[in-house]
Amino acid sequence: MVGSAIRRWLEAAGYRNIIGHPSSELDLTNQSATTKFLLRERPEYASLSAAKVGGIHANNTYPAKFIYPNLTAD
Repeated sequence: MVGSAIRRWLEAAGYRNIIGHPSSELDLTNQSATTKFLLRERPEYASLSAAKVGGIHANNTYPAKFIYPNLTAD
């Protein structure tokens, strides 16, 4: 959600050489996978916006289920 918004903003600003993958292909909460990706692609800039999310109701109902994995991602 946030990553898509950042990508749209960059594209609207004229940036074209944007590298990215959907979470189904690259789990940015996985430090090892992210490091391998960054070493392989060697981007000039990086914006990592991965997080476990569930919407307003889920976040309010089960806050620990979302905050804990977001703070402790390897």
